Amino acid sequence: MDGAVESREEWTLLLWTGFAVLVPVLITLWCSFQRPKRKVQLKDLFRKSKHGWHYTDLFNKPTYCCVCAQPILQGAFCDCCGVCADEQCIPRADITLACKEIMAPLRADGSFNHHWVRGNVPLASYCSVCKQQCGTQPKLCDYRCVWCQATVHDDCKMALSSEGQCDMGEFHSVIIPPQYLHQVNNLRRRHPDEYCKLAVACGSVWSPLLVLANTRSGNNMGEVLLGEFRTRLNPVQVFDLSDITPAKALQLCTLLPPGGACVLVCGGDGTVGWVLDAIDAMKLKVLTHTCFILWKVQVVSKGNYFRKPKVLSMNNYFSVGPDALMALNFHAHREKTPSFFSSRIINKAVYFLYGTKDCLVQECKDLDKRVELELDGEQVALPSLEGIIVCNVGYWGGGCRLWEGMGDEPYPPTRLDDGLLEVVGVFGSFHCAQIQVKLANPVRLGQAHTVRLVLKSSRMPMQVDGEPWAQGPCTITITHKTQALMLYHSAEQTDDEESSASEPHNGGPRP
Repeated sequence: MDGAVESREEWTLLLWTGFAVLVPVLITLWCSFQRPKRKVQLKDLFRKSKHGWHYTDLFNKPTYCCVCAQPILQGAFCDCCGVCADEQCIPRADITLACKEIMAPLRADGSFNHHWVRGNVPLASYCSVCKQQCGTQPKLCDYRCVWCQATVHDDCKMALSSEGQCDMGEFHSVIIPPQYLHQVNNLRRRHPDEYCKLAVACGSVWSPLLVLANTRSGNNMGEVLLGEFRTRLNPVQVFDLSDITPAKALQLCTLLPPGGACVLVCGGDGTVGWVLDAIDAMKLKVLTHTCFILWKVQVVSKGNYFRKPKVLSMNNYFSVGPDALMALNFHAHREKTPSFFSSRIINKAVYFLYGTKDCLVQECKDLDKRVELELDGEQVALPSLEGIIVCNVGYWGGGCRLWEGMGDEPYPPTRLDDGLLEVVGVFGSFHCAQIQVKLANPVRLGQAHTVRLVLKSSRMPMQVDGEPWAQGPCTITITHKTQALMLYHSAEQTDDEESSASEPHNGGPRP
């Protein structure tokens, strides 16, 4: 008996010893695998600068090849530095003409050189030395700095030889200077404290801007927008989300002082949610002193108890019904033929066609028999609806104030900071169109902090911020997630408002 006890104790001791040895080894191996992965990601950011050529059949202004100096009608241009070349001269331009340097050291005196590109200066440019107009001669002439955008005449450039320090121009407070990344790359210990020390040289108001654009959104103008940003900023801080995920793009934030960067997202509502999900997953420090609340949409499919629930971020709205069906059909059509959707007019026409089709077919009818709706734990009796819309913002469907409706009833405007969601119902696609032109009111189902929707049978189209999908029986729960700092456009004053503002005020609060 004693021998059995001793044997059991020996086995227990052996297992714990093996566990104590294996765990540190496994942790070390895992860290060793992750370290080169991080290096690869940072190496992608610190890539060698090269021209980003874009071909065109016709330049929109008189253009000259920066290699052979001959006038060209068609060819290619670099959207980072502005170098232009005909097709035969592109290989030579890659060798002889340097593009914007993502990383570059400072000069011995601590200053940064201008990077001049000759010819094809922007229209209505003026020389930084003599203040006369540049680029007026019919040939390859004059220079432009790719960083500060300063322009000078060929003759006046000689006067800058002793004062060739570039200050990055009017956008210096949002540009990541090449010398900053050069110093970061040479750091032995990459730590936020070290980044803060390096940021002192960039100025007290330095707040680098990261641009993340989805070129598949909208009317296919994303490439032009990205080119404009690459021209004015460091190309390393401009990302095309069709080529790189937000998580990889936001790795650049880890090389900047904590909380010091701003992120500009160019795309639809779904793109914004995609980026915010990545920020949340990476646990990046964000500003939270705001009135804009973000929500978590959790989708648990019926019967799939061992599958991880689908979790989405909602910024603007969630819907099930005809508007989600139109978005789903539009999305499927655009994925098949993206080149067809080249303008807002075409996009709206396609939406109109799908909306008209749904008015005749009514694929989402009898929604009230298929779903159950709970607002803050209380079940809501539904009329004969075809769609339910849950809004976080006051606007929906291209600028319609959904909750307020026609304005013929005393419904107060929605707020972004009250922690409440507005839930409404619609009778179909035609009813949605009537609401948008203020000929009808939505069915106001209520406001709530938590919304729970149970789809009992069949498949229904759903969408979160314009990202649609077809969903089978499930339970959807919408709860508060976090907050984020957003910018919004404030409408300009009308002439009446300006005149009333200029009149003397005789006490009392001004509206």
